[in-house]
Amino acid sequence: MAQVTIYIPNDLESQIKAMAGSLNISISKFISTILEQKVQNEWSSGSRKLAGAWDDFPTLQEIRTNQGYDVQREEF
Repeated sequence: MAQVTIYIPNDLESQIKAMAGSLNISISKFISTILEQKVQNEWSSGSRKLAGAWDDFPTLQEIRTNQGYDVQREEF
C-alpha cells in the first residue's frame, strides 16, 4: 500500500482525530475512505436505490410534453 505525506492545519488534524476516534477507525482509514468517496466515478448504491422512489415524479413523457419541437438544423 502506498504512503503519502500531506500537510494540514493543526485544527483540521484535531477534527480528523476526533472523527476517526468516534468511528473507532484509524486516521489513515478515515482519510482513505473520504478520498475514495471523492474520486469514485459512479453513483453510490444508496443513490442508485433511490431511483424510482418518488411516486409523484413525472414520467419522461410528461417532462417532454412541455418541450417544444426542435427545428431542423442547418448543415455545416
